[in-house]
Amino acid sequence: MLKINYNPDVLSCLANLSNDEVFTPPKLVNEILDSIPRELFENKEITFLDPVSKTGVFLREIAKRLMIGLEKTIPDKQERINHIFKNQLYGIAVTELTSLLSRRSMYCSKYANGKYSICETFDNEEGNLKFDYTQHTWENGKCTYCNASEEVYSRKDDLETYAYQFIHTDKPENIFNMKFDVIIGNPPYQLSDGGHGRSASPIYHKFIEQAKKLNPRYLTMIIPARWYAGGKGLDDFRNGMLNDDRIRKLVDFENSSDVFPGVDIAGGICYFLWERDNKGLCEITNLYDGVKVTSERALNEFDVFIRHSQAVPVIRKVLKIENAKHNLNKVVSPRKPFSLPTNYKPTKKGIKCHFTQKLGLQYANPADVTDRFKIRQKWKLLIPRAPIAGQTDFSKPVGFYYDGNTRIAKPDEICTESWLVACAFSTKEEVVSFKSYLFTKIVRFLLLQTVVSQDIPRDKFVFIPHLEKYDMEFTDEILRERWDITDEEWAFIDSKIKATELINNK
Repeated sequence: MLKINYNPDVLSCLANLSNDEVFTPPKLVNEILDSIPRELFENKEITFLDPVSKTGVFLREIAKRLMIGLEKTIPDKQERINHIFKNQLYGIAVTELTSLLSRRSMYCSKYANGKYSICETFDNEEGNLKFDYTQHTWENGKCTYCNASEEVYSRKDDLETYAYQFIHTDKPENIFNMKFDVIIGNPPYQLSDGGHGRSASPIYHKFIEQAKKLNPRYLTMIIPARWYAGGKGLDDFRNGMLNDDRIRKLVDFENSSDVFPGVDIAGGICYFLWERDNKGLCEITNLYDGVKVTSERALNEFDVFIRHSQAVPVIRKVLKIENAKHNLNKVVSPRKPFSLPTNYKPTKKGIKCHFTQKLGLQYANPADVTDRFKIRQKWKLLIPRAPIAGQTDFSKPVGFYYDGNTRIAKPDEICTESWLVACAFSTKEEVVSFKSYLFTKIVRFLLLQTVVSQDIPRDKFVFIPHLEKYDMEFTDEILRERWDITDEEWAFIDSKIKATELINNK
């Protein structure tokens, strides 16, 4: 062992612990810091804030860079340490425990003024790493700041409330009564909202919106990539991000375990660099399986963010060639096409109804059924709303639909919320043709570009043209010629999507 150069960083070990608190590995922190102008670490007036400190790793790594960058400006080492920790580094811990851990990382002591603290200038225990016990503000069972469930998070004073200080105030500038040049961190991602089952609402966007209120020169945070396509509570945030030309860099990891070993976050992870005084196109870097692809483009070219730069020219081409009046997002039905929820109980007689795949074809009470889209008497292709349940790494070549998880419903057959009606036609032949279109790799590739969770409602079909006729068996060869897909583009599509006959139909 003495011959092995093995010096594990305790914060690297903590980054592997669990899904409950996603700690940030030092390696990723330094990649993010590399995106910030180097001269900031050579200026003794620049201030840094981590408003969501868990381990103190961001502030620790910043301190290392400042120690090097300020060596000429402040030659005395102890004087330099005192200046950096007293005047330049600030943090807000997410829990009492992480406040102690963060101070230990920053000051080498859980108390800033402790005997073993490396900084000699503090006269209090917390130093510049705050943790003020905060309560939620309840209204109608929800927190007005973070939407947390009162039933879940209303607790006694001796229990952690997860009422994060930075976002539970209308005036974040009053926490330290100062301005910051750089705000950086890895915010909590979600909180239980008390909904059905294990329902949770995202909260990471609230930290970004709060940070922008402080108007820093630079803002960078690590967040889930689900915001690309919006979703639960994120539509306004997505629109704001896509239309903000101050986001100059976006680094996208399709597989969260590439940055957080052992942590599986549906849709992947990303970090961004927002520059207050520098507008322009965004440098977008996508990483998967050791391959890095970088391009420069506007984030708001489409209503959803396209993570694959290689997919952008394909989408542009397809939409231009077809010039369709509307795409499949206007054809596929919304949820509850016949007003029957997923948990609807079968009846002994009535209208034939497709329930979950496990229950199969049974009956529904006619009194419970509506036909607001006038499709009940047509032939229909039923597709599952969540066809890839349990799948969270969507960078893998996935097949959304195959014979085992779709149904062709006859006239006067309906379905519950477990299904969407992908199409409805007067003849079975048209439905079969449409199904062959949906099953092609190219069409499923267009669908993949909007998918960031196992739930795939109608809006995810926005890039798939609705054709004028469905009177043939569609193949990828036919669509490649129709849409002028090059060999290089096809190779990329083929690498992302499995052939339907290769998918496990169980």
